[in-house]
Amino acid sequence: MLLALLLGFALGASSVHLLGLAAQRGRQVMAIASEPIPDGIAAMVHVLESAGVVLDGSNQVILSSPGAQSLDLVDGRTLRSHEMSDAVRRVWRTGEAEVLDLIHRRGRIGTGSEVHLRVRVAPLGNRFMLLLAADRTEELRLAGVRRDFVANISHELKTPIGALTVLAEAIEAGAEEPERVRAFAKRMQVEADRLGRMTKELIDLSRIQADDPLDHPERFPVARVVEVAVDRNRVVADAKRMRIIPRVLEEAEVLGSEELVTMAVQNLVSNAVQYSPEATHVGVGVRVVDGIVEIAVTDKGVGIAPEEAERVFERFYRVDPARSRVTGGTGLGLSIVKHVAVSHGGEITLWSRPGQGSTFTLRLPAADASATEENA
Repeated sequence: MLLALLLGFALGASSVHLLGLAAQRGRQVMAIASEPIPDGIAAMVHVLESAGVVLDGSNQVILSSPGAQSLDLVDGRTLRSHEMSDAVRRVWRTGEAEVLDLIHRRGRIGTGSEVHLRVRVAPLGNRFMLLLAADRTEELRLAGVRRDFVANISHELKTPIGALTVLAEAIEAGAEEPERVRAFAKRMQVEADRLGRMTKELIDLSRIQADDPLDHPERFPVARVVEVAVDRNRVVADAKRMRIIPRVLEEAEVLGSEELVTMAVQNLVSNAVQYSPEATHVGVGVRVVDGIVEIAVTDKGVGIAPEEAERVFERFYRVDPARSRVTGGTGLGLSIVKHVAVSHGGEITLWSRPGQGSTFTLRLPAADASATEENA
């Protein structure tokens, strides 16, 4: 019995000792975990333009920037992305910073929106881990647009250049037949004009995208823009026995580039004239609605189907490519109009019904007195 008592006492003492050690270890861990983040690090994370997350040794999120919340990187105290969590664990193990590109789905409902992130994970001292994520979605989208633009322009330029080559060979082969030479020469002139228009519009589009008309804006009347745009299309309209009817309901002024806005309205009127039947009319109306100047160009053409309505503003997109070849359309006019509208803080809208015609409306902010004073 005495031996049993001694054995029980020894076991109890050992258990108490082990519990004490465990409690002491727990207090040490809690002290490390609860140790505050240095103020400098917290301030840095909160002013980051990119998304920033700070994690502790147990991979728990202890600080996240507004950008991280916006990108939906954090769920409570954990990272939502398994790829990011795996990267954090690897960096803890190796001590070496790591950079990775990944696709993250933002949002908890449905499939969420897809964003492309470049993520950098690096140790922050001995106790913390810093994760930085930069959203590259727009950068990659623009790179894709540039690639598509180069591919499209290469394809589009091949058509008139190829046609000119073939026609030149045909003229050479038919040198003894004056009628055929005249017909080929006339067609060469059409293709050369088309190539010239495309080159000019490409230069215009490049200039619009490179410059911000609101950096050094001028104040100008919309009535003058309409007058010039209509006058530039008068000859073509007369040749088709068409009337262009301007109707300026209110005097209005806009801030920006008069040259660019005139170019946009001219393109709208030109399209309306080109794609409308002979002996019809095109209307150009101006009104002001809630501080927005609306310049509407209405035609009696074939109209545009609803599924085509959004795509007509894309570069090189043509609803009827065969007809565009006849009229000399380049597929850049409406893209230029859209860029002019956006660069002036406005928009371009379309109403159309197949068989009845279309109305394109350029909507721009009206210039006010305060804008004039700031500009003066």
